[in-house]
Amino acid sequence: MTAHTPLSLLAFVVALAFQVMPSNAFAGQLFDSEDVLELRIEAPLTTLAKVRSDTEYLNGKLSYRDETGEVRSFDLKLRARGRYRRQKRTCDFPPIRLNFQTGQVTGSIFESQDKLKLVTHCNNKSAKSEQLVLREYLTYRILQILTDNSFSARLLRVTYVNTESDKEPLVKYGFAIEHKDSIAERTGMSVLKSSGLAYRDLDKKYANLVNLFQYLIGNTDFSLVRGANDDDCCHNSVPFRNGDAVVPIPYDFDFSGMVNAPYADPNPKLGLDDVRTRLYRGRCNNNEHLPESIEYVLSMKPDIFTSLDKIPDLQKKHRLEMLRYLNMFFRDISDEKRVRRKLIKVCS
Repeated sequence: MTAHTPLSLLAFVVALAFQVMPSNAFAGQLFDSEDVLELRIEAPLTTLAKVRSDTEYLNGKLSYRDETGEVRSFDLKLRARGRYRRQKRTCDFPPIRLNFQTGQVTGSIFESQDKLKLVTHCNNKSAKSEQLVLREYLTYRILQILTDNSFSARLLRVTYVNTESDKEPLVKYGFAIEHKDSIAERTGMSVLKSSGLAYRDLDKKYANLVNLFQYLIGNTDFSLVRGANDDDCCHNSVPFRNGDAVVPIPYDFDFSGMVNAPYADPNPKLGLDDVRTRLYRGRCNNNEHLPESIEYVLSMKPDIFTSLDKIPDLQKKHRLEMLRYLNMFFRDISDEKRVRRKLIKVCS
């Protein structure tokens, strides 16, 4: 296996197995484009940032300009969401859940959307905070390139108008994440509610691809079979039933080395120096699928690097840092000795 491995029949077959052709017809117009969507959100943002309730919604308004140039406006309910980033000690601006009135959004880009997760900047006054949003958005795009069994994401440029303040609006990058019910609709799978899974329950090829993807972005903050702190399954992934197998679709990649957030620390149980240190967490009994997964990801290398080039306003420093990090991954999986040492010998 070399860095110049030619595309083979195996890669073609594996590409079909991993469903590389997107089928976003069911995801709605919001996720049909990679263009940046300009939004305006008017809401009591002082209360949102101060109280940070993940149960009580606040009243607001959302507007955007459609393809004809007409401004479309909707009533909106919003609240804080998340766990780690919702804490004041972590971020001074929390992630947000948007709740639409479905009757109002009919015929708009938000048609069929009900509740959406909005990934926001962490700190209002930090330019780096926006760069981290762009970096995490890229991780979602990479998984979308590798498989349609992934959360769609749409990059946004949001003007935040605080209705409780006379200060100038904040204009920041963020991105919306597809709802799990939309994934179920467009893939034909069903969301699975479970307190925990066994590895034998999982679709082995998909689980192996996810573990290789997590190694690619340098993420160890996930589990495909267990929830965190006795939560329902699974930690930073949503399990879907696909016939007799379970497909756990991952999300939330801010603790990855690819994002390299200043608040992110590796799990002390793993013995890693920092989050940029990669650790393969694949299962040894899935190693029979590893050559296929590697061949497939290698075949998608041009598309992955192209996705990096498409991220708008990503500063040169961050672009080069991510480029080096990606190159280190492809160096690892292109060399048989490195594969044995860094993946096969450390599987669990």
